[in-house]
Amino acid sequence: MGLPNGTTITWYGHACVELTTAGGRTVLIDPWFGNPLSPRTADSVTACDLLLVTHGHGDHLGDAVGIASRLRPAWPCIHEMSLWLARRLPGGSDQVIGMNKGGTVTAAGLRVTMTGADHSAGDWNPGGETTLYLGEPAGFVIELEDGYRVYHAGDTQAFGDMALIRELHRPDLAILPIGGHFTMDPAGAALAVELLGVADVMPIHYGTFPALAGTPDQLRETLAARGLGAVTVHAPEPGGSLGA
Repeated sequence: MGLPNGTTITWYGHACVELTTAGGRTVLIDPWFGNPLSPRTADSVTACDLLLVTHGHGDHLGDAVGIASRLRPAWPCIHEMSLWLARRLPGGSDQVIGMNKGGTVTAAGLRVTMTGADHSAGDWNPGGETTLYLGEPAGFVIELEDGYRVYHAGDTQAFGDMALIRELHRPDLAILPIGGHFTMDPAGAALAVELLGVADVMPIHYGTFPALAGTPDQLRETLAARGLGAVTVHAPEPGGSLGA
């Protein structure tokens, strides 16, 4: 099953994804445009209706605060991150929607459900003596205007509750990390595809640094080894799009 007509998903390297819907909404997820693979800069972003950040690591929070301050999108995020953002954004609590895993909100005309992710979330806090904690890591299921559902897993290993994400949320496309080292590798992502029951997968979080060594071809091989060779792996180059 392909993307709905009028919908595009663009990968800007690492976990940075832009989703443009048939209804004209622009969604940014983990907008680190400063990553080494990105062909785009954060100051070139002129549209963002919905902003999602999966966790508080700097390579995912990235340019989010600057973009949010300038374009004022709706920003659903985990509760602890919302408390921190409310003191840093011009819109504060009017712009940020604190939520938690299992919750669903409607923002910018789209339904957003927060799911679990198995990772960590602390980052360096220059002004403190410990790491900055911005809430637990999460994934998101975004339901488009026509009901098509995109699951961005965030940083995670494969975990058994992906079967519950399949049962409860029925994603059509899964956006999954494959690099290894900090997240699951292609073998783990192939298991995730099986648990999620999706026919389309878009790999992310690979190739940014040497440690993130997993590749889309390895994902295809491990899918075939699990009897899932019919699953389509969509792997555009950084700056390339699905549905364009």
